[in-house]
Amino acid sequence: MTQVDFYVLEPHARGDRYHLACRIAEKARRAGQRVVIHTPSDAESRHMDGLLWTLWDQSFIPHGLLGKDDAAINPILIGDASEEVQEHQVLINLATDVPLFFSRFDRLIECVDHDEQVKAASRQRFRYYREHGYPLKTHNIA
Repeated sequence: MTQVDFYVLEPHARGDRYHLACRIAEKARRAGQRVVIHTPSDAESRHMDGLLWTLWDQSFIPHGLLGKDDAAINPILIGDASEEVQEHQVLINLATDVPLFFSRFDRLIECVDHDEQVKAASRQRFRYYREHGYPLKTHNIA
């Protein structure tokens, strides 16, 4: 069964859910896991692509866009993962809805920032996962 983790930025934490998703994706990659960052739009995919290119001055984070870049050499893939993808380890959800395909992944990560709409949508997703019996953990990020 998929482990569901909510990473919640504390009120005074800097950054947003996109920066948080980059940090989590890089940590998972360093642990040897493959990551899919699910974005609901091409604009958000491009935004995440840009962040992963520029977030850290000292290192390159290998990543690519789903359906455009070679998955074999990119351990982090970005895009709409609702179509069948070969990946199954870590899914980072940046959409406001429950990704209906999440159960094919070992782990689902939900990133929550200070935006009230994002928080409200994440509460609904949390209830969904809890009501359906998925193991849940919450991590508060300073």
